[in-house]
Amino acid sequence: MAVNLQKGQKVNLTKSDGKKLTKLMVGLGWDEAEQSSGGGFFSKIFGDKQDIDCDASVFLCKGGKLQTVDDDIVYFGNLQHKSGAVKHMGDNLTGEGEGDDEQIFVDLDRLPGEYDKLVFVVNIYKAVDRKQHFGMIKNAFIRVVDNDTGEELCRYNLSDDYSNMLAMVAGEVYKRGNDWKFNAVGNGTTDSGLEELSRRFR
Repeated sequence: MAVNLQKGQKVNLTKSDGKKLTKLMVGLGWDEAEQSSGGGFFSKIFGDKQDIDCDASVFLCKGGKLQTVDDDIVYFGNLQHKSGAVKHMGDNLTGEGEGDDEQIFVDLDRLPGEYDKLVFVVNIYKAVDRKQHFGMIKNAFIRVVDNDTGEELCRYNLSDDYSNMLAMVAGEVYKRGNDWKFNAVGNGTTDSGLEELSRRFR
């Protein structure tokens, strides 16, 4: 059974048999909340619904900090880290469909030793221009899966009110001693894009 986490809760990343987890998939998902139209006759004919394009990314940190922006951010424009240890499976433009909207695979054995934290974030593409925010999103979650078996180990449903938030720090995988842990963060921010959001971790 997967562990359902609360905000701020931390768990060791171990397999169900007690062994250390080395290959994991981090899945992030969300749905667009129903918006009241109020657009009148023509909006009913032509539609005024504008898809919300959320983008999941991961910051690879050394000493808890993002040191190199060009190399250590894995996102839709840079799908694989130079080490080969972190791989983004591509951009979902609408959030439609069941299950994960975006997936990021991590091989902790291949991750160079100087990296000690992976921060998983989600931001809305062109949020300011499109007048969109996370209050227009529902059912957001982040989950960790044992990539060898497909077993879901833990899940965090982000249930706070994120109205007027343009980005979200969903969770982080970090190292303590010889162990890797997951922290359910769930903090919303007003950062308008990935560049601005990344400054929080430099």
